[in-house]
Amino acid sequence: MARVLIVDDDAKLLKMLHRTLTYEGFDVETAADGAEALRQVGHHQPDVIILDWMMPGIDGMDVIHRLRAEQNQTLILMLTARDAIDERVKGLSSGADDYLVKPFAPAELLARVRALMRRSASVHREQPLSYTDLFLDPGTRETRRGDRRFELTPTEFDLLHFLMRHPGQVLQRGQLLQEVWGYDFGGDDNVLEVYVGYLRRKTEQNGERRLIQTVRGVGYVLREA
Repeated sequence: MARVLIVDDDAKLLKMLHRTLTYEGFDVETAADGAEALRQVGHHQPDVIILDWMMPGIDGMDVIHRLRAEQNQTLILMLTARDAIDERVKGLSSGADDYLVKPFAPAELLARVRALMRRSASVHREQPLSYTDLFLDPGTRETRRGDRRFELTPTEFDLLHFLMRHPGQVLQRGQLLQEVWGYDFGGDDNVLEVYVGYLRRKTEQNGERRLIQTVRGVGYVLREA
């Protein structure tokens, strides 16, 4: 049974989501603020965290930063009333794996949670991949450039993993958004560009040659220049 932690200071929403997810067969814990959420994560080790952005004290963004700083790779679905693209980019850039704008239908939230879990499960079943001196192991989530190891957030890992499954193939922006995030962002690819930038910084940290190439007007491709 998958474990889900719901974090929100709205008591009515918390109760509704707890009832909905429990009915759907999840093992559900709740927290009303960021401090309690961090305690619950250490105690219950959830598979997915449904996390409100705007909370008093330690807000959702702070929770994500603290978890990712500790190399905690738990899947995180962020909830927020902020729907501008720059806010979505900020939320995903912080290390969240998906983003859902309030108000939302419970059915959509369930679909997002299940999509995150399917994506994570499928990645863990695959064999290690390599391209030139770039290495990625879906099972252990180890990533290396030559002998240098580097850490990736879950979404960064999924994006690099998809690129490495299709070396030399030009992948369209819409295809990458669909495959990595599970849905598109209304045709706006700013989020994708942000994550490609993150991957380039981490894979080229010591001056290594660029492997993630931009194909203008189309998308990206993993290949040597």
